[in-house]
Amino acid sequence: MELSNRILIVEDERDIGDLLSFHIKQMGFETEHALSGEEALAKLNKIHFDLIILDWMLPGLSGVEIAQLVRKMDTFKEVAILMLTAKSDPDSIVEGLESGADDYVTKPFSAEVLKARIQSLLRRMERMKMAPKNEESPQQPVDDIELGPLRVSLKVYKAYLKDEELNLTPSEFKLLTTMLQERGRVLTRARLIEEVQGEGITVIGRTIDTHVFGLRKKLGEFSDLIETVRGVGYRIRDDIF
Repeated sequence: MELSNRILIVEDERDIGDLLSFHIKQMGFETEHALSGEEALAKLNKIHFDLIILDWMLPGLSGVEIAQLVRKMDTFKEVAILMLTAKSDPDSIVEGLESGADDYVTKPFSAEVLKARIQSLLRRMERMKMAPKNEESPQQPVDDIELGPLRVSLKVYKAYLKDEELNLTPSEFKLLTTMLQERGRVLTRARLIEEVQGEGITVIGRTIDTHVFGLRKKLGEFSDLIETVRGVGYRIRDDIF
């Protein structure tokens, strides 16, 4: 019998925790509820979870501190983290993502959006688990990355849409490759700047926006593949194909 995904809800308001549990169980998943950071860590050490839904403002350890602790432990490297919090300003979203969260949803939340984000994260983690692991050559590169009609060849540094080559600049190619490699995950402008910046190239946040604008134009009817997370950065949607 196929095992159901198990999700840990870390939320100090019991009513919200119960509501989250109700929606998640409707999706066919199992849930556990922790009312504090310390209780969450205790459960993590006893039970395997596929996803943690994490509030920021908790008694004791904060959600950011929990995310940082989880990301330092190899035991939990295949656990996804979705931060669900009332802190909605861009600086907080960036801090939450950089602490180790894979995605960030603000309260009040739409049940349908939340379910879509959960499904997207679980699909991405499943792909990571299924990816072949070469013990002898852990750095062996992947030649092609594909998503629907989009294909990027890392071997020849070219991108194709419906088998037609896209005329991308080096910066656009780096952006597209980075976002595809971490599809579904929000990438901050700072992270994208690190990827694009090279010898003799100075990049700022607005330059990234210009590159993304150009990339979207070249994707044509598939421009919606790149989603803007206002005030934070961008992500490649993995729920279209």
